[in-house]
Amino acid sequence: MTTQPDVARISFATNLASFGDRTAINTGHSSISYRDLAARVEDMARQLGPERRLIALEADNTLPSLTMYLAALASGHPLLILPVGGGKAAETLIAAYDPDVIARSSNGEPVLDVRRHETAHQLHPDLALLVSTSGSTGSPKLVRLSAASIQANAEAIAQYLHLRPSDIAATTLPLSYCYGMSVVNSHLLVGASLALTDLSVVDPCFWDLVRTECVTSFAAVPYTFELLDRVGFEHMDVPSLRYITQAGGRLAPERVRSYAELGRERGWDLFVMYGQTEATARMAYLPPDLAAEHPHAIGVAIPGGEFRLEPVPGLDDWELVYTGPNVMLGYAEKSEDLALGREITELHTGDLARLGPNELYEIVGRRSRFVKIVGLRVDLGRVERLLADLGLTAAAAGSDNVVVVAVEGHHDLALVAKTLAQDLGVPRAAVQLHSVPDIPRLGNGKPDYPAILALSAQTEPEQPETHPRTEIPGTETVLEIFAEVLERPDITETDSFVSLGGDSLSYVAASVRLERALGRIPQGWHLMPICELVPAREAEAHPAHEEARAKALLRNWRGKLTARMETGIVLRGGHHFHRGHAHQVLLLGRHRPRADGSGRL
Repeated sequence: MTTQPDVARISFATNLASFGDRTAINTGHSSISYRDLAARVEDMARQLGPERRLIALEADNTLPSLTMYLAALASGHPLLILPVGGGKAAETLIAAYDPDVIARSSNGEPVLDVRRHETAHQLHPDLALLVSTSGSTGSPKLVRLSAASIQANAEAIAQYLHLRPSDIAATTLPLSYCYGMSVVNSHLLVGASLALTDLSVVDPCFWDLVRTECVTSFAAVPYTFELLDRVGFEHMDVPSLRYITQAGGRLAPERVRSYAELGRERGWDLFVMYGQTEATARMAYLPPDLAAEHPHAIGVAIPGGEFRLEPVPGLDDWELVYTGPNVMLGYAEKSEDLALGREITELHTGDLARLGPNELYEIVGRRSRFVKIVGLRVDLGRVERLLADLGLTAAAAGSDNVVVVAVEGHHDLALVAKTLAQDLGVPRAAVQLHSVPDIPRLGNGKPDYPAILALSAQTEPEQPETHPRTEIPGTETVLEIFAEVLERPDITETDSFVSLGGDSLSYVAASVRLERALGRIPQGWHLMPICELVPAREAEAHPAHEEARAKALLRNWRGKLTARMETGIVLRGGHHFHRGHAHQVLLLGRHRPRADGSGRL
């Protein structure tokens, strides 16, 4: 038995019908009105039943998943958010919390695995959501969020972003990530629209979607901006864009300034934001008109929130402490914790900060050793413990794009790095291991973490050459690059980066290596079979061959498409995938072959 909560407080889930025939969701294939979405949510709520139960949801960017998410919130069922695709992290959470229902999307339909019709848990009436800390995986420690906190954060975000019903946000982040979830909540709150997609910003089809649907905003983590640089975003014409938001880790000040100035020239705003899952995603934002002049700052507290600085014993810097209605109830580490109510009223962020000019806060360090990799929080202490469990003597340092580990002695570092990346739930390219005779240490015997971080310079990629090389390496060189970056010994000339399951981090690593080898790489290289990469480069070096190459590409695409349809191989954008690996394409999106070889028919 559990007490029924006051679900009316989550208005973005319960008041959908009030926006009538306005477009709520655009899937790229169809538009769903608020009235229709409300009916779908109501029907799903009936399927979930009146008895309050713990529901685990694999929250992907699909209409069925979104419907189940809203239905659970609207009817008072606490949601445990699972990483998409199952795997070890999801298994750990299911084993730790024993959900009553497991919900997922399959083939465009909602699927409910009902494990019991009455809950096995004591569920506190305020409990609405259980989320991994900043999207981190592999640990059963979760953040407990109330309905009031979720609603308050959505209202604050809508207020400082000046959201309006005419806004259309592309879902560039997964619903399973608290930042991505906040985009959904805040837009539905005001009757705005969502362009529901899992396409990446490196996919030409994403920009087709942006222009076709007149998208006004998208959310980004620091790594997104590297990808935007790679695809030449500064040269794109996106007339409907009103703003870009950034969170999920510190964005380099020079990049903040660069994009703030670019936005000023093009007529859109850059909102740099600061938050933690413990505060339902958002605590501060930097007013766009101050971003170029104060790129180091996180800004001011969101509406309804307050900051204060608290002295830290033994340190000259002060810890940033946040108070507001969006602060979590507390943590959960086991199913018994689901009965707990509010345990904290203010959030000690663990970040060291100072108050600078214009009353803007700036983060200057961390009390504890956490870094964010592609928006995922990684505990460096846990990295060391995982390696110790493998019998290794190691010390870990890191930044917001890489974990650097010094390992004593000689080991199979490639295998260890791959295992570590899987355990942490981060891309393999974000983990560097270095063999050292002894762990670098300070005079007091503690690990010298700055020295360990400096080891990354040994593997830092060189800057790409500004002029193409005259000698073009062969296909063998490209095969070697893909094999090393993706750690796949089974690569063939007909494989592409996407078909091999490349993710966003390995995309950048591979593109840098290819630029060093080829001098310049063709647009849409990640969609092309390896055997076509070198000919494509040669064609660019000799424009007279371009027309012949285009015709050959067209014949090649048509031939592949026909052959694959005849053999029944699963198609994902013109590349064949084994069904078991299809989920690995999520970060780069689904690609459709173009007649010109660049991505779409």
